Amino acid sequence: MEGIADMGGTPGWGAVHPPRHDEPVFDEPWQGRAFALAILSGRVACGGANTDAFRHALERLDRAAYLDDGYFGRWLNGGELMLTDSAILAPGAIDARARNLRGEHVAEPPIPEPAVPDYTPTAEGSLRSMDTAPAFTVGRRVRARAMSVPGHTRLPGYVRGHTGIVEAVRPASVLPDTNAHFQGENPQHVYSVRFASRELWGADAEPLRSPLSCSRATWRPPHDHHRWRPRGDPSRGPAHRGARATAHRTRPDRPEGAG
Repeated sequence: MEGIADMGGTPGWGAVHPPRHDEPVFDEPWQGRAFALAILSGRVACGGANTDAFRHALERLDRAAYLDDGYFGRWLNGGELMLTDSAILAPGAIDARARNLRGEHVAEPPIPEPAVPDYTPTAEGSLRSMDTAPAFTVGRRVRARAMSVPGHTRLPGYVRGHTGIVEAVRPASVLPDTNAHFQGENPQHVYSVRFASRELWGADAEPLRSPLSCSRATWRPPHDHHRWRPRGDPSRGPAHRGARATAHRTRPDRPEGAG
């Protein structure tokens, strides 16, 4: 889906600063607790571990919830959203409890009847086996689908409609587009596709190449130019160049994505 989480390539965010070599995993103790609470919240809300559903919760946060509380605050906000989605918590319950812990006297909403999804992964992790052969081979030129995605996807907006070269065929994986919405694992072949920076950002970009790992249905052969035009203005200045990500898109018979 298109939202604040899909900020790669958008202008106005300033330079990218790499982390320090001696940077600790958690700068403050509360961040470690937030990390653990977010993971636990996701498993309780989903009836099991579903990383795709958690990522979809993060991308549904509004701008303030996504940016203002920092990285681990964002994780807490995403965990809370998942708990309210599954009716483990009532909306506003955490804010009311926090106010009461500060000495205020406010009514807390009643505990709702849980509605946890009927979700059971077919195996541990995200890798799956497939009987079909990969559709693309190393060296094949492909174009990322250029379409709006109403639900979850790992295909960032800045590559949609652009052309790259398959540089590796990866193990098949659960498709986040459907798994995030508890609509089935729908495993897909995965490819690492290398994009030239000037293909993504225009002639003034630095001459770099960046790999992106994507599922089979993310790609089309590049000859159909009248259908797959670049998304947006490729000459706009990017905030992040050469970023690596893992992305997926729904299969061709589900063109509108999982919503």
